[in-house]
Amino acid sequence: MTQTSHIDASHDEPAQDDLVGFVASVSGGSQLKVEENLGEGFVRLRVGEAERRQAKHDIQSVEDAVVEMLRNARDAGAHHIYVATGREGDARYLTMIDDGVGIPDDMQDRIFDARVTSKLESVHMDRWGVHGRGMALFSISENVSSARVVTSAPGLGSSLRVDVDCSRLSERADQSTWPHVGVDDDGVAGVSRGPHNIIRACCEFALEERSACEVYLGSASEILSTLRAHGDGSTPSCDLLFVDDVATIPVVSRPSVAADADELMRIASGIGLDLSERTAHRILSGQIKPTRSVLARLQHVSGGQAHEVDLTKDCRGLHISDQDAQGFSRLLERDFSYLADRYYLQLSGEPHIRVTGSRVTVTFDVDKRD
Repeated sequence: MTQTSHIDASHDEPAQDDLVGFVASVSGGSQLKVEENLGEGFVRLRVGEAERRQAKHDIQSVEDAVVEMLRNARDAGAHHIYVATGREGDARYLTMIDDGVGIPDDMQDRIFDARVTSKLESVHMDRWGVHGRGMALFSISENVSSARVVTSAPGLGSSLRVDVDCSRLSERADQSTWPHVGVDDDGVAGVSRGPHNIIRACCEFALEERSACEVYLGSASEILSTLRAHGDGSTPSCDLLFVDDVATIPVVSRPSVAADADELMRIASGIGLDLSERTAHRILSGQIKPTRSVLARLQHVSGGQAHEVDLTKDCRGLHISDQDAQGFSRLLERDFSYLADRYYLQLSGEPHIRVTGSRVTVTFDVDKRD
């Protein structure tokens, strides 16, 4: 008679967890960080430990987390990104709502794991570095109190909520001042001065990605009012009148279907925005106005005087390096001999090259020969 041994995997896993816990308690956890001891004080870290250390470097402030969330929404195909934020004591909340491609239900927890990305064949290089390694949301989750997908579905957009303990992850002290926009020497519009706060992070991203994304920033009530005003152009208003389940329509359209304050509060909670009944009534009555886009708000009074900068205009002019200008001048000086021999002319100096806007002007100072 053959005796068959039976191993219950459900009991084996807790036993393995107990063993890991025992090793960690005895060694202080240091052995779990090391893959190989190379001797003489050198070790090879386990992948997980190396990832955690890199995550601490990638996200060093709340503003860093905001930028990574914005980049994540952009890469998800979002054209409109709504950032709701506020702080009470040391607790900062960030809710980011977008009209991107959305996240399948079974992936909503896993996107915060290391190396999880939907960009298998591509990465995005922008002014903040490489994006597409599958480390952005992992880095955020490693540095904040909580990070989760509030609601999302394929084709319906997403809402992500991040709660931060500012005693652990710092932010700029001034979170109310808007930066000033200006034009640099190359004629490119950009943020010229102001504190490097959450507002500036959103402004710089909105300027950089203005051809692809429109960013809105405000409190939970301001963003909710903005969502009600905007709705979603892809969803006909007649379809919103007969909605049985708000989970079947785009996230950005859901506040538009609320008929009363109670329903607005439920929908707001379902997309990661907390508000009181009084605030809900104020939104419905129009007392809390929709907020303008970040770019629209940037074009305002600068330095005490009205100074508007067209952020969509390419003001860049032609610039020629000194070395190229000198080389061009020498070529022109040599070719000037064509006129000099025929009209008895002589250059009194090197040709002068002047570049203004999109024009190159060359001046020849000449003396007539006897």
